[in-house]
Amino acid sequence: MSAAVMRRVIGVAAVTAVVAACATAWGQDLTVKAPAQSRAVVIRGATIHPVSAAPIENGVIMLSGGKIEGLYTEQQFAEMEKVASWAAPGPLFVDGKGKHVYPGMIAPYTQLGLDEIAMLDASRDFNEAGDFSPEVRAIAAVNADSNNLTVTRSNGVLAAGVFPQGGTMPGQPAVIKLEGWTWEDMAVSRSIGTVIEWPSMRPVQSFFVRTPEAEQRKRTRQQIDTIDAMFRAAKSYVVAKNTDPSTPTDLRYEALRACVEGEPKTRKPVYITANDVDQINAAVAWAAEHELRCVIVGGYDAPLCSELLKKHDVPVIVQGTLRFPKRDDSDYNQTFALPAKLKELGVRFAISSGEETPHERNTPYAAGMAMAHGLSHDDAIRSVTLSAAEILGVADHLGSLEKGKDATVIVTTGSPLEITTQIVDAYVDGKRLDLSNKQTKLYEKYKERYRQMGELKNEIKK
Repeated sequence: MSAAVMRRVIGVAAVTAVVAACATAWGQDLTVKAPAQSRAVVIRGATIHPVSAAPIENGVIMLSGGKIEGLYTEQQFAEMEKVASWAAPGPLFVDGKGKHVYPGMIAPYTQLGLDEIAMLDASRDFNEAGDFSPEVRAIAAVNADSNNLTVTRSNGVLAAGVFPQGGTMPGQPAVIKLEGWTWEDMAVSRSIGTVIEWPSMRPVQSFFVRTPEAEQRKRTRQQIDTIDAMFRAAKSYVVAKNTDPSTPTDLRYEALRACVEGEPKTRKPVYITANDVDQINAAVAWAAEHELRCVIVGGYDAPLCSELLKKHDVPVIVQGTLRFPKRDDSDYNQTFALPAKLKELGVRFAISSGEETPHERNTPYAAGMAMAHGLSHDDAIRSVTLSAAEILGVADHLGSLEKGKDATVIVTTGSPLEITTQIVDAYVDGKRLDLSNKQTKLYEKYKERYRQMGELKNEIKK
């Protein structure tokens, strides 16, 4: 390579590095993280929506030490106040009159913190190299300074399931709260199981597909056989390791230990992405054969498999409702009404946004659309709070307002499923959040610009 060419290559590399650095800086959240809760917070006079119980009109909720201390009627709290001896400086009382208090909503299936700038590969950490990498932990790549986190939480979504993608077994999902200096601060559960992208069971017939049907079927069979072999080997490894601790450690099989060891009900689930009826049937049957706990992610055709799903108690994470119908002869509102159909059939479910990462703030509106097409308001709220927490295995921390659970709550002007509702306050572990974000800062910036332009126009008129 000539010196001139070498200089040109180095120059291009330098420019690329600068652009990447700038892009990373533009994607960085600059809000200050909230300090730990130092005094109790009492929200008084609001309508409290525990989700796990009936609403409390003119109620009181107390947050203390990062936990929910209790829920009270106004009368109960007034009686308690008479005998209470608050430690100095005493609780911080918040007037909730006319407001509503809900548990912080949960986006059950996202790439929040893993995906920042689509044009910059270095900021897209949800896809690991390799087809089988169950040892990869998504949480270790979460960017705590992502702008997407603050934009999402400003709409009342305070926790999220973070899932890796790409390959047949891309790794381990996690659950995070959308507040913290580092991913360690944000972690609710660092690993909630493992992910499997189930292969299509039906050959694709289209003008742009050159692979013969027989070859497609062969590849599908090979993928399923490889998944099967991975789990059989993991079971054998666990037995060998428990029998002889000197057995060499294999990180892939160690990652699957929590999914295959112990009683089936105590195991962490396998989250299987599947939409077609034959995919879902094959995936659930395979999981049952291995006595694995299973969660279906996607579930377009889940109503057609309802009996099988109920038989094995397999819940579904519905990947969005704001989509087109799956087939030409489907009802126009097939996806809108999917959650209501699952409820009617007795299948457990949660609702995710189905959106790209920057738009996860729309999670409550996916549930709102389901409510407009047959799902009750209580069930719609539950689908993005308690049901999501149960399916992700974190219901002992999140999802409802109950004594002892994490003080992760939102204060609203109405139902959070309504676009016109404002989130006026939010707490994570009792810490009051700064609900500003890049979008609100830009709003203030350009609002000021137009104010100045108006003043200048008035001066010119004079």
